[in-house]
Amino acid sequence: MPCDWRSGRFLGRIDPGCGPVPIMVRDGMAYDMSHVAPTVSALIATRAFVGGTLIGDAASIDPAQLLSPIDLQCVKAAGVTFAVSALERVIEEQARGDHTAAAAVRERLEAALGGSIGSVVPGSPEAAALKAALIESGMWSQYLEVAIGPDAEIFTKSSVLSTVGLNAPIGVRSDSTWNNPEPEIVLVADSQGQAVGATLGNDVNLRDFEGRSALLLGKAKDNNASCSLGPLIRLFDGDFTMDDVRNADVALTIRGADGYLLEGASTMREISRDPENLLAQAMSEHQYPDGFVLFCGTLFAPTQDRDDVGRGFTHKPGDVVTISSARLGTLINTVTTSRDAPPWGFGIGDLMRNLAARGLLAA
Repeated sequence: MPCDWRSGRFLGRIDPGCGPVPIMVRDGMAYDMSHVAPTVSALIATRAFVGGTLIGDAASIDPAQLLSPIDLQCVKAAGVTFAVSALERVIEEQARGDHTAAAAVRERLEAALGGSIGSVVPGSPEAAALKAALIESGMWSQYLEVAIGPDAEIFTKSSVLSTVGLNAPIGVRSDSTWNNPEPEIVLVADSQGQAVGATLGNDVNLRDFEGRSALLLGKAKDNNASCSLGPLIRLFDGDFTMDDVRNADVALTIRGADGYLLEGASTMREISRDPENLLAQAMSEHQYPDGFVLFCGTLFAPTQDRDDVGRGFTHKPGDVVTISSARLGTLINTVTTSRDAPPWGFGIGDLMRNLAARGLLAA
C-alpha cells in the first residue's frame, strides 16, 4: 500500500470465492461496495464512493484475493511519451528487432541527434526543424513522429476483463527473445474522459516483434496475462491530485531466479506530453460508455546486458518485477510465458451471469 494509505481513498476488486467484489478503502477501512454498485466501472460512473458493507481493516485483506482493480473499462495506452523510450523504439525499428544490432544503431542515432530530444515540445516549430534534420540524415522514424509530432500514439493494450493484478503471473510470448517490462502510471477515467484517479501498471513489450514491424504492435502488446494493474486505484481528492501524477517517481526492480538484478527509477516530470493532453487524445472522436484507463508511457527501456555483451536485457521466466511509487503503492508480478500463464477464462458474459446470480443487477 502507499505510504499514506490510511488517509487516502482507493477502489479495487477482490474475489472472496463468490466472484468479483468491488471494494473501497476509506480511512484505512475496507468496504464491500457490491450492493452500492456491482462493478468498479459503475462506482466511478455514479461517484458512489460512500456507503458499503464494512469488511474490516484494509491491512487484513488477503493479498491472494486481490484482482486487477478495473473491470469493464477499456484498456488504452500511450506510447513513446518519453525521450528515452522514443529512442529505443527507433533502435528496435532500425535493428529490425535484432538485439545483436542494437548497440551499433544506438550509436548512429545519438550521433545524428547531436543532443537530447527531451526538451523538444511535441508539435512545436523546433520539433518540425528536428524532423527535417533527421529526415536529411536518414534517421527519421515513425516512432519519432509520435514522439515529437502533434499526434500521440494511442492504442488498445488489452481486452476488457483480461488484465491481471498484484502477485499474478505476467506473460511474455514464448517465442519472444527480446522483451522487457514497461512500468507506468495509469490514469483511470470516466465515460467523459475525466480522470478520477490513478494506479500502477506493467505494459509488457516484445521488442523483437515490434522492432520487425510496427504493424505487429498488437501481437507485441496484447497477449495472455501481458497487462497488470494495481494494487488499487487511488482516487483524486484534495490531498492527491493530477499534479501528484505529474511529479510522481516510479521505481523498478527485476530479480531473476538466476541471481540477476536490475534496478531503475524514472520520473513523470520527464514526460513529453501532459497527462491531461494524453487523456484528451485518447478520447478524440471516441466514446467509452464504461470509462477507460490509460497507460501514460514509460521511461524504461533496459539496455543493461543480461547475458552476452551487447545483447541488452530480456526477461526470463521466474523474474520478479516490482513497480512502486510512494503514493500509489507497489505492484509485483512474476514473469512466465503467455502460453504457460493461467488462461483468461472469465469474460463479460461470465461477469454478467455471476452478478445476476448474486442478485446484483436488479437495480
